[in-house]
Amino acid sequence: MKTLPYAKLLTLLLLVRLCALDAMACTTAMVSRSATNDGTPLLWKNRDTGDQSNKVIYVNAMPYTYLAIVNHDDSSERLAWGGVNSAGFAIEDSDAYNLDLVAKAERPNSENQVATFMADALRTCATVDDFEALVKKSMGPTFNGTSNYGVIDAHGGVASFEVSLKNYKRYDAKDTDAKYVLKTNFSWIGPDATGHGYTRFDRETTLFNKANGNISNKFVLEGPARDLGSNLLHNPSPADWKTFPADTPYWVQADFTIDRDTTASTILIRGVHAGEDPLHSTLWIILGEPLCSIAVPLWVAAGQTPAEVREGADAPIAREALRLKHILRPLKGVDNFEFVDVTKLDNASGTGWLPGNLKVEQEILDATQKFLAGNPSPAEMAVFEKKMAAIALARLQEVHSPAGGPMATGR
Repeated sequence: MKTLPYAKLLTLLLLVRLCALDAMACTTAMVSRSATNDGTPLLWKNRDTGDQSNKVIYVNAMPYTYLAIVNHDDSSERLAWGGVNSAGFAIEDSDAYNLDLVAKAERPNSENQVATFMADALRTCATVDDFEALVKKSMGPTFNGTSNYGVIDAHGGVASFEVSLKNYKRYDAKDTDAKYVLKTNFSWIGPDATGHGYTRFDRETTLFNKANGNISNKFVLEGPARDLGSNLLHNPSPADWKTFPADTPYWVQADFTIDRDTTASTILIRGVHAGEDPLHSTLWIILGEPLCSIAVPLWVAAGQTPAEVREGADAPIAREALRLKHILRPLKGVDNFEFVDVTKLDNASGTGWLPGNLKVEQEILDATQKFLAGNPSPAEMAVFEKKMAAIALARLQEVHSPAGGPMATGR
């Protein structure tokens, strides 16, 4: 790759550092059918953002209706931080902090432009090739949508796009040795050794490699999405947490981990088998920091999203997750908030909330698999997703922190 002059490289590095401080640092994966346990593609994103209260909305657009994850105060239906449409096309992004940094610094609301671009893609694209055509049409000096995009479709298309003002690079998952593509916050087409998220990229690579081509919903939701591990530090594992006394905090620095203080939600979109109805594409959503919440399934075919993930100033599940987040990260101040007391998650007394949350989540996963096997109608999907969201919310509401005592788990 071409080497930049030192002065220009230093300027770019400073801009990267400023971007990093903004912490819009997502971790994503695009997984082909051949790398999953059931032959369906997967699209995953842990969303890191300053808005810790997210929602999922249904947008009645043409030619394609869609589900979109949005900030809690967004009522425009013109922004999407990820989603899936009625054609089975799905999209997410992770900001690339080594692309077009000068242009981004000069343009206000460039992040919102990315979300606008993704909403346009959800409204108009049916395939990965459609998205590539949209990228080609949109690029230019006024384009504000520079980012790393992940997309899947109902025909088995799975790809990552690194998109800048002047060029783009497409990576098809089927053409890689691993049959999946992983991304954090740098692009390979950008300057070497710049960007953000290299430690997270190394960590997610290690985790996905361990799946040995048998990646599942459960693997992503329980593993990478909630990971507090590090390839550089000896952070204790979930198995270690079970040995810690409940009445003594055990602090883990969790800023450069995949689950981190700025993580506001997780989306995992399960695509469909060859020939399966695109409307069976499932959007699994964890509202809130993943360690503090529970995944629920949603479908475009339902024609709505449950109140538990949508209604109010803060969606009910997001509100409960934020409550638990402040228990998990009780220290005040920006730096201190990066520290997690893992005994709140699990401990030797069995009073942490995570095992109970995962038990409920597994019940939801199992019920959803059985439900989809019955070829449900849109009306049945609406009833079922509401029921699952209500179960998740009820579990989160059970979790309390008695004054001076350990965490109670309810179940």
